[in-house]
Amino acid sequence: MSGVMKRMGMIFRAKANKALDRAEDPRETLDYSYQKQLELLQKVRRGVADVATSRKRLELQLNQLQGQSSKLEDQGRKALALGREDLAREALSRRAALQQQVTDLETQHQTLQGEEEKLTLAAQRLQAKVDAFRTKKETIKATYTAAQAQTRIGEAFSGISEEMGDVGLAIQRAEDKTAQLQARAGAIDELLASGALDDSSGMAKDDIAAELDRISGGTDVELELQRMKAELAGGPTAQQQALEGGAQDGTQAPQDRHKFDKQ
Repeated sequence: MSGVMKRMGMIFRAKANKALDRAEDPRETLDYSYQKQLELLQKVRRGVADVATSRKRLELQLNQLQGQSSKLEDQGRKALALGREDLAREALSRRAALQQQVTDLETQHQTLQGEEEKLTLAAQRLQAKVDAFRTKKETIKATYTAAQAQTRIGEAFSGISEEMGDVGLAIQRAEDKTAQLQARAGAIDELLASGALDDSSGMAKDDIAAELDRISGGTDVELELQRMKAELAGGPTAQQQALEGGAQDGTQAPQDRHKFDKQ
């Protein structure tokens, strides 16, 4: 059972990886990475600003303490000049305490100043990397877009793209259907002409029947013409002559008609 579950898990991961690969757009990934780098750069800059603010606050405190120290020194000197050694000693004691604070603040100031310099250098280096990444990102995006467009154009010309493939299949089906209909129509015409396929409407005729109808039609016209000529001449009609000749001998009618034509 564990083997089946492992296999199902591997199949699921493989299909999920394939789906993600199809859905992934390198341009979007590059833009996302660039955005993250900008956020990191912003944090570094904020850190530099915080350190600089702390350093500036220490400088203000140092200036204040140094001012107080100078004031106590002046007060002690004046007290000593007035013969108040006790006051001078107190002033100098307070100045010594302030001087210790000044020393501690100067140490902290140097530490903050060093951290600020490091963060400033790191921000500059990171800025350079972000700028280089942005340039490379835009280059890769432009190259990818051009390659994608070139691939689509090539697929369109070769007909292997999905859209052009559908169009090609539609054209092929239309051509196949047209050829099938043409072949069927040609076969039906050949069967009708050969008499192998009867015409249910009674309109179609074979070659022999068509030839007999043509001869019969021509004979009727000749007979009608002879009749009209006989009527104009006042003699018997060609049809009557043909009937009389046919009554006597079946071969006589054509000869009599030939004589009549010569007259």
